[in-house]
Amino acid sequence: MTRILYLQNSLFGADGASSRLSRAFIDGYRDAHPDTEVVTRDLITDGVPHLDLERAGALRGFSDGLNQAQQAVLARSDAFVQELRDADLVVIGMPMYNFGAPTQFKAWIDHIARAGVTFKYTDTGPVGLLEDKPVRVFAAHGGVHAGQPYETTTVFVKQIFGFMGIRDVRFIYAEGLNMGDEVKHQALARAEAEIAAELEALTPTTA
Repeated sequence: MTRILYLQNSLFGADGASSRLSRAFIDGYRDAHPDTEVVTRDLITDGVPHLDLERAGALRGFSDGLNQAQQAVLARSDAFVQELRDADLVVIGMPMYNFGAPTQFKAWIDHIARAGVTFKYTDTGPVGLLEDKPVRVFAAHGGVHAGQPYETTTVFVKQIFGFMGIRDVRFIYAEGLNMGDEVKHQALARAEAEIAAELEALTPTTA
């Protein structure tokens, strides 16, 4: 059985373009692997809090001396990390807001990127502690931005997952979605073709 962790990040919920592409991929995967389990985290509606001083202190991982609120923060972080560890495949719906990832996704990252838990520092530099696994990111852009220096999401996502030991990160883009119906139609058709190719490529390795 394959377990998919699906992170939904659209302010429009299931109606967002990134969400629809992600679900198309997941549905296609489940068609080929009916016993697949999907764990969904809607990072918008779940309300993952942003860091403050108290929360950051809790995430240092020292349970002794934490107040009740900090213990709850640490427990929630541990749950996020375990979901990521348990997943065989990670699917991320990734809209772009003001050239970057949604802040709720960054808040989720801040709860899982923890020294001694998902990475560690050594004499020769940092080492990721998570097992490598496929991460497929379905990015929806109103304009055409992929590959531009101001499009920060791709670099950030690949860097932070790689830092934790997960290097098999691939993006599927649907761009120009606000540039007219013809451009949108072509973009979605290209994304659907890439989804089909990804599903074919993943089948022998994650079955």
